[in-house]
Amino acid sequence: MCEIVKGAVLIAQDDKNTYLGKIANSYDSESIFNEYGTYGSQYNSLSVWNQYGTFGNEYNSHSATNSYTSTPPMIIKNKKILGYLSANKNLRGSITPNLLKALCKDEL
Repeated sequence: MCEIVKGAVLIAQDDKNTYLGKIANSYDSESIFNEYGTYGSQYNSLSVWNQYGTFGNEYNSHSATNSYTSTPPMIIKNKKILGYLSANKNLRGSITPNLLKALCKDEL
């Protein structure tokens, strides 16, 4: 699974299609697994790991951690939607942020 999503980008389903980083090893400055980078920091507003930010807040409709949203961040590679980064277990083609991190952070 990690090889499939390696290099994919996260794009929010908001009105700006906000770029939220990419799925890459933790040394990549744009990686969601780089905790010192913009997209991997738990403090940055563009990070899915920021529980107070738009994309990591469990109550925001564009958040990866909202269990009920139908508009979570998309996982896109080669201009195709592979799936969604979402805590919504009923959303087909989704993987939770924590599961993705557990499976792939050290594999990429």
